[in-house]
Amino acid sequence: MQSNPDVIIGFGGPAAQAAAQATSTVPIVFSIVTDPVALGLVASLDKPGRNVTGVTSLDPEQATKQTELLTAVFPEIRRVAILSDTTIPGADVNGMAPIDRANLAAANALGLQAQVVKVKGPAAERPDPDFASAFAAMKAEHAEAVIVLELPVAFAHRRRIADEARAHRIPTMFPGGMRDAGGVITYGTSVADTWRRLPAIVDKILKGTNPAEIPVEFVTRRELVFNLKAASEIGVAIPEALLAQAEVVR
Repeated sequence: MQSNPDVIIGFGGPAAQAAAQATSTVPIVFSIVTDPVALGLVASLDKPGRNVTGVTSLDPEQATKQTELLTAVFPEIRRVAILSDTTIPGADVNGMAPIDRANLAAANALGLQAQVVKVKGPAAERPDPDFASAFAAMKAEHAEAVIVLELPVAFAHRRRIADEARAHRIPTMFPGGMRDAGGVITYGTSVADTWRRLPAIVDKILKGTNPAEIPVEFVTRRELVFNLKAASEIGVAIPEALLAQAEVVR
């Protein structure tokens, strides 16, 4: 690599994969990667085995817990949209990445009809993600709620997503750490919590530790937030029993 960096920081699966393809020698530290094993970044979480390690908010139960919470808040819903991204690596022959498949399985397990909507991320000829088309597709399939996946494009444009959902009067379920988006519900682990660990991992590497020997770290703290203002704006109510379980009610 021309710049000869000591360490590369990769935010998100696409960035981390691009870095890993570019070099097998320069240490790479990732964040905002939901499943680094499924994406081929590391051999295992305990023993990464190559020049890549990092920290993840991977929660194997998050898809299930989010869907269960969504149906507890809105027991009448039957159709749910899952907002994903076309650039997420690890897609199967149907175009579904590991995080897409996990959320589809969670929705189907509860008897919901799930629709994965892939937003087209920014590109030179298209500087802004096409959220308008994404929500039009949801409305065409009569989606009654949308689960926003923990992906870089969603994090970067979380407020715009909440605005689009509000305009279409669709309740939102955001992942943890996106409470400032303005969605109705936020639940789960937070990628923001992973960033606090990055300096310590980089410090280990700069002091001589091989990234292949640095286990991938986990963030496990979950947060439940209800936004009553957002709920009121689209004409929905949150049961009092669930409000009592929240860490934050706004």
